[in-house]
Amino acid sequence: MDRRNFLKYVTLAGSSFTLTSCIQGKNSKLQGEVSPSASPVAVNEPLKVGFVYAGPVGDFGWTYAHDLGRRDMEANLQDKVKTTFVENVNEGADAQKVIRQLALDGNKLIFTTSFGYMNPTIKVAKDFSDVVFEHCRGYKRAANVGTYLGRVEEPRYLTGMIAGKMTKSNIVGFIGAYPIPEVIRGISAFTQGVRLTNPQARVKVLWVQSWYDPDKEREAAQALVNLGADVLAQHTDSGAVVQLAQEKGIYAFGYNTDMSKFGQNAHLTSAINKWGKFYTDKALAVMSNTWKSQEVWDGIGQGMVDISPMNQEIPGDVQQLVNVKRDEFIQGTAHPFDGPVKDQKGVVRVPKGKVLDDQRQLAMDWYVEGIEGSIPKGKS
Repeated sequence: MDRRNFLKYVTLAGSSFTLTSCIQGKNSKLQGEVSPSASPVAVNEPLKVGFVYAGPVGDFGWTYAHDLGRRDMEANLQDKVKTTFVENVNEGADAQKVIRQLALDGNKLIFTTSFGYMNPTIKVAKDFSDVVFEHCRGYKRAANVGTYLGRVEEPRYLTGMIAGKMTKSNIVGFIGAYPIPEVIRGISAFTQGVRLTNPQARVKVLWVQSWYDPDKEREAAQALVNLGADVLAQHTDSGAVVQLAQEKGIYAFGYNTDMSKFGQNAHLTSAINKWGKFYTDKALAVMSNTWKSQEVWDGIGQGMVDISPMNQEIPGDVQQLVNVKRDEFIQGTAHPFDGPVKDQKGVVRVPKGKVLDDQRQLAMDWYVEGIEGSIPKGKS
């Protein structure tokens, strides 16, 4: 990446984000498929693929997980792809400018990896019918825009099972980013797992209104410890929560990637996202002109999410329980929201013998029984 090309991105919306370009070797599906209008890639030319990141690639969380997926795609496809990523891109107007510039620069496949990139992605896609866009966390699609997300509710449930067994105070703390359905259902799935193994335990939630802010995450974690929590979980991106747990001699779960490096004793496991296969498959589909607009929402069985290796502090019988449930998720014989499921007020939201369907999960704006506190107004 020469200086002129780099400065082109930096001057789009200030100097808060960074662009990097690389050439490897040189430097379950939901319904709603739509045929794309994008054109095939020129023969013998690498497919140019752009990535837009909300945080720094070194956050060891959400952005880092996506960048690991980008690197996996490069390793799988070698010189068939040339990738570019832009990090620290604010959601909104900044994102629209960056996405547009990536399209203008000839990227024929662009991954936009944060919820707040949804409308900017749709707007830019209207002007570039020959470019394929994949938006993570969103729900708006078009002929050349697909969406994708992992069913992190499955590993969330498994970590909740562990939390229920490891807490002594029966108070488990959870640090949330923004109160959007994705985060709310993750907290609720976690709580379902907690209550499976420990019906007496309660989950207290604090919100930091940020995907990545180590100081705020640490502050929220400390506040939860002050409230009696001896196990912490997070839907935020830094290792600050695990670090604080290590200092306090309590337990914590990481998120997005294996965060054991931040607290070898405290870290029990992480609910992780695995994007490499998905990114590789989508690049191959664009190359072969077989890409279709889809709503992809895959779980452990499809290799998009999982848990990292469990800490041996977790008793063997608990690990066995978790592994059995994990296998049930893979086989499709269990669901994080198997009925009966009650909300905070004791109202049955999912009757026995039923599951919370995808449509209601994607719009989830209520807590399950066992969670203390209320959902604040937040992103929409």
